[in-house]
Amino acid sequence: MPTLHTLPGDDVRQILWRFAERYDLQMLVQSARTVARGPVARLVAAGERNSHEWTEAKNALLQAFDDAGITAAALDPEYGGFIPGPKNLALALMAFELSWVDGGAATCSLAGHLALAPIHERGTPEQQATYMSKASPQNGPPSRGAFVLTEPLPFVGVETGILSGKLRVAEWQEGQEPILQVDKRGRFITNMAFADFATVAVDSDDPRIKGSCMVVVEKDDPGQFDRGTPARKLVHQLSSTRDPVFSLRVPASRIIGGYTVEGGTIVPRHSHSEIIASVFRRTRVTVGLMTAAKLLSAVEPVLRYARNRFRGGDLEPGSPRYDQGLQQKEDVLHRLIDVWSTGEAAASLGFATARLFDELDPLDRQKDALFAEQGLTGRKALVALKQASARATTFLKLSAQPEEERDQAQYEALESDPLVAFALKDALANVLCPACKLWNTGHGANVMREAVSLMGGYGITEDCPGFLGQKWMDAQLEATYEGPEAVQRRQLSVTMTQETFLEQFRLWIAELRQLAARKPGTGACALATAMQLWLWTLEHLQQAKDADGTRLFGSNRQGVSFALADALCWLLASHCQVMDIVELEARGPENPVVAEGLAGTLGFLTNLCHVQVARATGEVGRICAELVFGYNRHPACDDQVRGTCGGAEELDATEDGLTAFVRLRTRLDGCLTGSRLAKDHAAEALSRVMIPEAADYPA
Repeated sequence: MPTLHTLPGDDVRQILWRFAERYDLQMLVQSARTVARGPVARLVAAGERNSHEWTEAKNALLQAFDDAGITAAALDPEYGGFIPGPKNLALALMAFELSWVDGGAATCSLAGHLALAPIHERGTPEQQATYMSKASPQNGPPSRGAFVLTEPLPFVGVETGILSGKLRVAEWQEGQEPILQVDKRGRFITNMAFADFATVAVDSDDPRIKGSCMVVVEKDDPGQFDRGTPARKLVHQLSSTRDPVFSLRVPASRIIGGYTVEGGTIVPRHSHSEIIASVFRRTRVTVGLMTAAKLLSAVEPVLRYARNRFRGGDLEPGSPRYDQGLQQKEDVLHRLIDVWSTGEAAASLGFATARLFDELDPLDRQKDALFAEQGLTGRKALVALKQASARATTFLKLSAQPEEERDQAQYEALESDPLVAFALKDALANVLCPACKLWNTGHGANVMREAVSLMGGYGITEDCPGFLGQKWMDAQLEATYEGPEAVQRRQLSVTMTQETFLEQFRLWIAELRQLAARKPGTGACALATAMQLWLWTLEHLQQAKDADGTRLFGSNRQGVSFALADALCWLLASHCQVMDIVELEARGPENPVVAEGLAGTLGFLTNLCHVQVARATGEVGRICAELVFGYNRHPACDDQVRGTCGGAEELDATEDGLTAFVRLRTRLDGCLTGSRLAKDHAAEALSRVMIPEAADYPA
């Protein structure tokens, strides 16, 4: 039977993550990998993570980023970049490669792109030309930036909606551009040790300025540009994090996106919340992939440790204990399979979301152009988007019908409607983005602990192979970046109930049913049933009440909506993983390198997929059962039925109206058939797979 010979290489990954035809992205991956497994790994091995200060050795990373093209990766070619079009997948791949070795180095790189993101997404053409050009190493020493949002509010200022930074009019002469006074104290701000400019969020402290906005400040502006004291982090020490203080005068043209003057009042075109919403919905994805990289990077070090565990004593080469070490027993192999399958699902979800944003970005700009042409702003624009979403839902319903039965003229008209295309992608992005951030970093951090435990006591030492202990700690911080878990769950609780998304979700269920008939080893059958169970539970909870007569699903019932959001994340990750397997099966034979060992690689990754689906369906079944039954009062137990869970009549009453759920749950349990065999087969392959004799970066 074909088996896995070596760990999946670049050719396999390029197919799975859909950049086999993108030579520019392949070169970026190689450049980022060279920096990560060279300069970055040497800094970690030398103990540079042990200092809060931004040292000369750490500062040398900036030049390495410049030389490798990492600094310019987010820039358009006209400003000195080298990747045309949207760059969400490019930045995701770059972050993945850097985080394979150290999350702090990835953060250091990404923070520079984050500083430019408000200008890229909402800046005026003049602001974009100025700051994007300055950021390119091709145009001289690059200008480096910092994104200053959070403030010294209690507990590290995680509340992004409350601003103590203020903006006032310092000088406004008739016929002249206003001069503004910016006062801002930042907290936990990355890149501040070397930032030349910062994009800062401020609120009006002057009746002549309306609302909040973001402003660009530069180190040479009149006033105080204090980089602040270093944060005393336990993690991500290869990024500079400080608490800066700004008190500067800047021209009003620095307001990101520009402004208008209405009745003697400066009105910024974009509030700070509008800008960060546009920025974070994209950058959250790269953070999620940083944790995915940690999980997949743990596989080889754990394998090497487990195999070599008993070598060096009196054992003779060739004996099972010498050759296999801890891998003689199932425990290590099965637990490592869980780590690996989680990493695969996290990467699948993250890269699928990054690709989705690459598709969405041009549609977003096309939508903006159409609205501008039609003069749609404010409420009128919202109405137009709502109508587009309704048409998108209709399009999905037509897509589910056989071609001979549907209204083909209506279908083709909707298919060619750019606003329908935007609404479809936008509905998915609004769900996948927070799901990726929530599941990858939250659950991923928990699974990373399991990877560390597989190294025994070695796992919590500074020189642990693969730096697994540091990566586990880093994952804790990544779970809070750009909004902790509650923020992601809150967004999901709103977006996952939108009809356009739910209609797409129903289509996925139908597609998985068809796939299950052709490729049952993926776990597609179990996944489709779990998705059906989740959908039934959502529809039930939206109508049901608890034992006290209070509605179950609502914005204040976070014990319900947040739990259901968690369950959805498991399903989305597994769905993306299954779709990657389908892609590899279809495209693998086209690549001669992949085709040679495709049967073994595909079989192994399919088993991993089945293992992950089983875990996901177990979580979904548990959560849904708790929500459906958990808000009913438990039947009273009297002496006649003591020792049982209520009498037969009481049990029947409890199940009235819920028989469909009970049938689905029972069916779901049956769909797990074969999942443990898949785990056994994957473990057997893992015990025999070839790995390099030594790690490819220093310990």
